[in-house]
Amino acid sequence: MSLIPLYLLSVPYQWAVRARILFYKIGLLKTQRLSCPVISVGNITVGGTGKTPLVMLLARGLKERGIRIAVLSRGYKRKKNLDSLVSNGQNLFLSPEAAGDEPYLMANALKGVPILVGKDRFMTGQKALERFDVRGLLLDDGYQYLQLHRDLNILLIDSNVGFGDGHLLPRGILREPLSHLQRADLFVLTKVEDSKASQPLERKLHEIHPRAQVFHSHYEPIGLINPKGEREDLHALRGKKVLALSGIANPDYFSSLLRRCEMVIGKELIFPDHHFYATGDMAYIEENSKEMDWVVTTEKDMLKLQNLSIGHLPIRALRIEMKIWEEEAFFKRIISLF
Repeated sequence: MSLIPLYLLSVPYQWAVRARILFYKIGLLKTQRLSCPVISVGNITVGGTGKTPLVMLLARGLKERGIRIAVLSRGYKRKKNLDSLVSNGQNLFLSPEAAGDEPYLMANALKGVPILVGKDRFMTGQKALERFDVRGLLLDDGYQYLQLHRDLNILLIDSNVGFGDGHLLPRGILREPLSHLQRADLFVLTKVEDSKASQPLERKLHEIHPRAQVFHSHYEPIGLINPKGEREDLHALRGKKVLALSGIANPDYFSSLLRRCEMVIGKELIFPDHHFYATGDMAYIEENSKEMDWVVTTEKDMLKLQNLSIGHLPIRALRIEMKIWEEEAFFKRIISLF
């Protein structure tokens, strides 16, 4: 298949992206400012780079250091809902469908951290400041959200994918030209298992943005979660034949984590990213789980599956956490904002 039509489509896309950035830079489009530090977590490529795990790491880390924050998310693919409060830090007020799967996951996991959703992040930020005693705000998937001033731009890059072939959408995976990396204050490379393997990507980053700090991270499986939300030992499924069930951007990486935990993958059942499971999906899952010892899914998918009758399934979710290699230096940089 020729890529020429996709390349031709990427040209007007690039013009539109560059024009939008320019209009904000010269003031034709206005950026609003909130009365507290705003930290944006985002990416410059399509696909899963780990924004949600990093937001959760930041929220927990700041809370442990005595800095109360709230999370603002768009709520991608959520059903239209006038309510913006997913959680007040104690109670959940919206379903996964109404909140969006990732805000719901964060609200379920982050106790003491308010989670709000809405396209207008300035408005939801004002609500957070008015209703909760917060000192700062985390902007989930905010790199392209130029309507709101941010005090720190964190850009995530999947170390296994990098920038693809360097082309913009729809020809490649870039949401913006690589020169726009200069808006970032610091980079976090994700899925780094070997620092030497990430060195070519780091050199590329420093060529474009010599002054930005680069941090490294990886995902660490820490346990299994049953349908009741109870944590179980990670090694309980060692050597077991499992169905790897997921509806995420990078199912191959999820399967690699299961293999790292010494599970034997008998089958992979892959749904689209952000998929909301319906009753009709259960028969398909049940059929594929035959001859498997267990069904293993992600925490995000488990929360959405709980709306269905899954009590009869031998199902567990893999709980993972993002770990920053240079955690002390990373949080020192973050805390300097407050």
